[in-house]
Amino acid sequence: MTNRQLFQQHVAQTSPTPVGIEIISASGSYLCDVDGKRYLDMIGGISVCNIGHSHPRVVEAVQKQAADYMHVMVYGELVQSPQVKYAELLAKHLPPSLDCVYFTNSGAEATEGALKLARRVTGRTDIISCNRSYHGNTLGALAVMGDEYWRNAFRPLMPGVWRYDYNSEDLLQGINEQTACVIIETIQGEAGVITPDENWLQQLRKKCTDTGTLLIFDEIQCGFGRTGKLWGFEHYAVTPDIVLLGKALGGGMPMGAFIASHQLMQELTHNPVLGHITTFGGHPVCCAAGMAGMKVLLDENIVSTVAEKEKLFLSLLKHPAIKTIRSKGLLIAIELESAEQVSETLQRCLAKGLFSDWFLFAPNCVRFAPPLTVTTAEIISACEILQSCL
Repeated sequence: MTNRQLFQQHVAQTSPTPVGIEIISASGSYLCDVDGKRYLDMIGGISVCNIGHSHPRVVEAVQKQAADYMHVMVYGELVQSPQVKYAELLAKHLPPSLDCVYFTNSGAEATEGALKLARRVTGRTDIISCNRSYHGNTLGALAVMGDEYWRNAFRPLMPGVWRYDYNSEDLLQGINEQTACVIIETIQGEAGVITPDENWLQQLRKKCTDTGTLLIFDEIQCGFGRTGKLWGFEHYAVTPDIVLLGKALGGGMPMGAFIASHQLMQELTHNPVLGHITTFGGHPVCCAAGMAGMKVLLDENIVSTVAEKEKLFLSLLKHPAIKTIRSKGLLIAIELESAEQVSETLQRCLAKGLFSDWFLFAPNCVRFAPPLTVTTAEIISACEILQSCL
């Protein structure tokens, strides 16, 4: 059997029509398949590969840490320098109130941990989230997901979740003394790059503070420079009580984190002890890779280049089939007439060596979220290929 046949037979499938190209290597902004064909990558592993594929500093960090030690004990029991140093680096570049890191295996697990922390700290059960929001696919995360199509088949879900439209006055009015937390994406990703109104976000912060409700910002997709600032919330002068990280956090390795103040996080250490626990969260190799990736992002001033690259994309993407473009940095939604048109366009792009994707709650939009290291020549090439396929 071919690898593709084995893939279909033995690897659990997530849709009837996977992309199905067999990748044997990846470097910078390019993927290479088993036949030697190269693909210009416009999704970067869904905002994971912010510094490009196979960055030598990340590869070196992985190799060194793997040679020193890998798994030694469940999370939180032994002092492991990759965890400690990475947590210190993250805290150094976050607001002072976000100084205590709990590393997980994924963004969805970070969501679960944050929801537990909010209920533990407040003693409340009600949770507010947004329609068309995405926070992961585990059962707790699914309960706060803002789309019934993905939720319905797995009911009953966690009770006490109230959903409102992003940027709505209704959401602000829904917060009260029974609300444990409000969880929102700083920039709604899967809805097709929806940005918050700055005044609304500041009102949200005030209402949460006034009612003793914890404010959770999901930066899993928009963190690590994706929007043109290191953290998406820096655009709006609002600081959450808990921030969720993932995707680019691991430098290409599987990793997530929820981050809060030391005072809040201590609530998970007692009544009950081991209030949150993970075997592989904060894996030393993942932490070494993530820290190397973040240092590249900072040392090479990559975030400062994002705004100009966004402008270049927007200046080049001119085609009658494009209805509108929504962007925040290098998270770009290119809206077409229909989901069918997007699907057909993506297939044609793939044939021409351009790899892209769509959005869960905006399937009529092409997703561009390339590595932040994407070059001017690569941006021009990507726009030319896309427009030739429309």
